[in-house]
Amino acid sequence: MAVDTALNPLDGARISYRVFGDEANPQAIVLVHGTALSQAIWRGFGWVRDLQDEYKVITLDLRGHGHSDKPHDEDAYDLPYFLADVLAVLDAAQAEHAHFIGYSLGARVGFTLAAQHPTRITSLITLGGSPRTGKGVFDRTFFPGCIGVLETQGMPGFIEGWVERLGFELDQSTRVALLANDAVALAAYMRKVELDKGVPDAVLSQLTTPLFMIAGTEDYYRVRAAAKVQSTLPDTPVRLLDGATHGRTPRHPEALPAVRWFLAKHP
Repeated sequence: MAVDTALNPLDGARISYRVFGDEANPQAIVLVHGTALSQAIWRGFGWVRDLQDEYKVITLDLRGHGHSDKPHDEDAYDLPYFLADVLAVLDAAQAEHAHFIGYSLGARVGFTLAAQHPTRITSLITLGGSPRTGKGVFDRTFFPGCIGVLETQGMPGFIEGWVERLGFELDQSTRVALLANDAVALAAYMRKVELDKGVPDAVLSQLTTPLFMIAGTEDYYRVRAAAKVQSTLPDTPVRLLDGATHGRTPRHPEALPAVRWFLAKHP
């Protein structure tokens, strides 16, 4: 499967993407990865294989990740650039609108995309997601001091620190995705995104896009975030995956069936 490239119109960044399944299928899904990962996880965890017979499946590498451009300037990671990354890919893939499935960082992008460009999003499904990031989020997600380790020890040091925190080895798909990163670019992204103020509750309450949130029971911050969103949007269904941490959420055996249940309700 060839890798295609879309150009972000705001700064000309090259964004890598792939299309699986029937490219003429009007039913499209875009899968957006989390921090330090890439579009490869969706194939590695079986999502592409499962969905491509029924949907045009679009995967992409957000800026600073995978095979997309990796600027070292922190300002290149303002959220509007991420939104333009996704919209440029949808345009290049000739998808007028698509179901948006976002994991972690991908979910954060999805919330703002649904708020600012609702006609492009058929539905929003988040995995370990929240409408805001916040200071210290990466220390909580990976390990304390992880940004400094990226800047001084590169990706090998980052992986070593995360494995020590986890207490078990990373699966091969995740390790390969991590090693494809530029450590300086990733650190610049993390420092900028920690300043993100997120989608305000007043804006969140006006969302019209069908929303479904999935979180692992061991991913305490995202469980709390899902409950907060549900208090603002009471009709939002939430599915908690028993025993799943943040890192294990997209590969939990109940994650994809839960997504299929929601997609069936919103064809």
